Amino acid sequence: MKIQNIELSLLTVNRANDRHGELIDEDAAIDWLLKHRTLHMRNLAKDIVDSGEIYEPPLVHKEGDRFIVYDGNRRTAALKLLGQPQLSPSKDWLDFFTSLRAEWDGKFPSKIACQVENDRERLDEILYRRHTGQQRGVGQSQWDAEAKSYFEKRTGKRTKINVAEEIEKILHGAKRLTPEQRIPRSNLNRLLSAEQFRNRAGVAVDGNKLKFTHEESKVIDALARIALDLISRKKTLDDIWDNNAKRKYLNELDQEDILPKATDALSVIVDAKSSVMPTPSDPGQPTPNSPSPEPEKRRHLIRNLDFGLEQTHRNRRALDIFTELQHHLKFDEHDNAIAVLFRVLLELSLETYIEAERIPDIQKGDKLSNKYRKVLAHMLSKSLIDKKYHDSLKKFEKNDPLFSANTLHSYVHNADFFPSDHHLKSMWDTLEKFVVACLKI
Repeated sequence: MKIQNIELSLLTVNRANDRHGELIDEDAAIDWLLKHRTLHMRNLAKDIVDSGEIYEPPLVHKEGDRFIVYDGNRRTAALKLLGQPQLSPSKDWLDFFTSLRAEWDGKFPSKIACQVENDRERLDEILYRRHTGQQRGVGQSQWDAEAKSYFEKRTGKRTKINVAEEIEKILHGAKRLTPEQRIPRSNLNRLLSAEQFRNRAGVAVDGNKLKFTHEESKVIDALARIALDLISRKKTLDDIWDNNAKRKYLNELDQEDILPKATDALSVIVDAKSSVMPTPSDPGQPTPNSPSPEPEKRRHLIRNLDFGLEQTHRNRRALDIFTELQHHLKFDEHDNAIAVLFRVLLELSLETYIEAERIPDIQKGDKLSNKYRKVLAHMLSKSLIDKKYHDSLKKFEKNDPLFSANTLHSYVHNADFFPSDHHLKSMWDTLEKFVVACLKI
């Protein structure tokens, strides 16, 4: 093994990367990574800029006067585009990498340390041990939850923000907790451990920041009730021990009309901050009469959240479409494409679930509405969705002009039926949890 500082310009992102198989050239390989690993590439690039370096040297093999990257293609691609944003394949990516590059502290590196392997067989053995699982101890052994906890305690590092801490700050700022009141943070973090539970309370984690997904006043009311339940020990660890217990508690709150409703959802998620007016002594703060900035219009069908979806052989085409709708296709520019792909995504998501669960009594030529109804019933029987959500989604079978299978069918087949971004967003926001559940199977 040899560690060598290599000019970034001499590194080539592998066009035959095992992630995607052989492509035509380096540009196609970079484009594939940006298209199929969009959120991961964005987060990686941000982390590189925040850190000012990469921590694992790419594994490379010299071919002619260049070095082909065999492990670390995402890191290398991110560095290349940060170094030369003009190489980005689209304006969105150009703006993204240009903005990030402006945040780089100091001189941008022209060289990076790489692990150079001249023996191709040894190179493949390294890749085999890194990327094909633990192999009963031969491959890389991943940390379990206990090991991660020990590391965080030892270093003080966290893999993500402390959601409970952020919520406590918001509730103190909104005067919904007294200065002395402290939330049992470990319990609140456990309750809001996944996006599906955070979204029900009206919050999300995006870009390592807490965001409001629903109307602020509704969210703060819900969070205040949850906080007081935990502080008073009305709800203890036993009440939120596992996912079923969390759903039970959140369902209780929903039945009491404590949680935000679908009608309270924001078109664009916003930073979660207390809206309490600053005191006159707060320097640099806007006055109560200062106009609030208009939130940026939501341009994509799917919001920029990490839904925890992992690609499998069964769902990979559906995830490709999911990524296009989340990051690439924009309202006002691609309305027809969004409408058609929304319909395709729903169909493929249903097929993914049907194949994985082997649902009986579904014929090959069944209509979308029939497949939808049977999958919905199956999910309810497995407690993947609750009765209330099931009943609200049953509207999709009917001829509701705003929310129905017929509407999506018309977007594809009716020459006189034009897509409405408001209708599409409303349908997606209602179906979001359902589609994600289908693709996680």
